[in-house]
Amino acid sequence: MNGYFLIYILSVTVASLSQLLLKKSAMRRHTSFLREYMNLWVLTGYGLLFVSMFLTVLAFRGMAYKNGAVIESLGYVLVLVLSRLFFGEKITKRKLIGTVCILAGMIVFYL
Repeated sequence: MNGYFLIYILSVTVASLSQLLLKKSAMRRHTSFLREYMNLWVLTGYGLLFVSMFLTVLAFRGMAYKNGAVIESLGYVLVLVLSRLFFGEKITKRKLIGTVCILAGMIVFYL
């Protein structure tokens, strides 16, 4: 594993945090249509998505494209864990089985 893999993992983590911020904004009531899309949560979320895109481009300079889809699936696991931590969402048996399948697929790919 080289530094480009770590950059890509950071990119996926930043994108997952961005999704949390966008969800936080979506859970709130807004006084107008404009405030629904122009508030701190949304602007920060989209800003983090831009940072994630930049990190992804940087990471792909030094790693094979075939690794991208595998590492990107780590985002589903991160969103599940972060949603539990920050929003108190329940991790159902179905979500847990899906997460285990994702992690198993990643392990099999890299064996």
